[in-house]
Amino acid sequence: MIKVLNLYAGIGGNRKLWKDVEVTAIEINEEIAGIYKANFPHDKVIVTDAHQYLLEHYKEFDFIWSSPPCPSHSVLNYSIPLKRYASMVIYQELILLKSWFKGKWVIENVKPYYEPLVKPTVQLGRHIFWSNFSIPQIKFNNIDVARSTTEELSQDLDFPIPKCTKARLLLRNCVNPQIALHIFKCNFKEEQKTLGGKG
Repeated sequence: MIKVLNLYAGIGGNRKLWKDVEVTAIEINEEIAGIYKANFPHDKVIVTDAHQYLLEHYKEFDFIWSSPPCPSHSVLNYSIPLKRYASMVIYQELILLKSWFKGKWVIENVKPYYEPLVKPTVQLGRHIFWSNFSIPQIKFNNIDVARSTTEELSQDLDFPIPKCTKARLLLRNCVNPQIALHIFKCNFKEEQKTLGGKG
């Protein structure tokens, strides 16, 4: 069974449609981690800093998905009066995985307000993805998350509404499960090619 590390796991939008995997999910917020655990009771959920956990444990997994926090990269930065530095966590993790990790990996974030420092592998909807395998474009239902209600987001993602005060924000931050499944399948096709299969 493929061992997956799901970093900055949130409530598990990306995780929803993965099958036959052994997942370790890392989420620093205890309440959010509890919601994830309720959604995916068989996953191992650890409440800790994902960035540090990656550094210490990356060798233990076959596939790594990382979704670092996006606020400092989002186009919404144009609307805030006090400017801030963009977090370099994405690029630190990208360099680490590209240089040292032997398995397959994906880093996901929103399309930034600046030109990405490293060209992404693909953009799907409002998200960009870096990976060490090819990810072709697909068509999918691209909902306007900024204007959608909590109920609409829940319906579009086919995901239960989290029982907390930040339900809409948590759903807005979810990766579309269909996109995550597409990416995960691309990883398996790449694995089959590597092993000499008929991808």
